[in-house]
Amino acid sequence: QVLLVESGGGLVQAGGSLRLSCAASGRTLSGDAVAWFRQAPGKEREFVSCVDWNSRTYYADSVKGRFTTSKDNAKNTVYLQMNSLKPNETSVYYCSSRDRGNYSSDPKNYECWGQGTQITVSS
Repeated sequence: QVLLVESGGGLVQAGGSLRLSCAASGRTLSGDAVAWFRQAPGKEREFVSCVDWNSRTYYADSVKGRFTTSKDNAKNTVYLQMNSLKPNETSVYYCSSRDRGNYSSDPKNYECWGQGTQITVSS
């Protein structure tokens, strides 16, 4: 079982940037797909991005061109760089991993989850 810990959340003004980190321990993430999801109060968990075992990246249409995810296998860490943030992107952001390694946008396909980090985008 891998332990995932997110960091980097906080308060940012609309149009600003943040970088989230998802640090893993327990085993390597090199063969995993690692995704970011977000969940606002009263809403379902929403797919944001995924980096697969081969470092191919996938994004929700709503964040394409603004968010970038990457995996550093040496540090066993996945990042999410978020630019031009919008107030409606205020959510708790979670990283998650699946050991099958291939892309999925369905949260049910991910076995391990971090505790989440709050991002608040003020208008």
